[in-house]
Amino acid sequence: MFEKWKKRYLTRGVDTRIPLDLQIFMWDCIDNLPEERNYLQVFQLSEKNGLQEIQHTSEQPKFEKTYVVRVENPVNEKVYVIDDEEHCTMLLAEEY
Repeated sequence: MFEKWKKRYLTRGVDTRIPLDLQIFMWDCIDNLPEERNYLQVFQLSEKNGLQEIQHTSEQPKFEKTYVVRVENPVNEKVYVIDDEEHCTMLLAEEY
């Protein structure tokens, strides 16, 4: 899952509401996971004390890690990244 050679897409909602630096950060988080990866990666983005908090989770295998990064404008969104075996797509939870 999530091999680097697969084409990666994002929805209009992600393109509009998630800054490019956060999109890249989330792809990097997935790329740095151990080889056993779930087809669904979940990122909960929230503002905390003026910083961007990113909670990255998946169910099988169970994974949870929280990052706090400095960004210009923190966002509050839930983002799914799905690997359908042919390509990978980043979308807002509400677009699912």
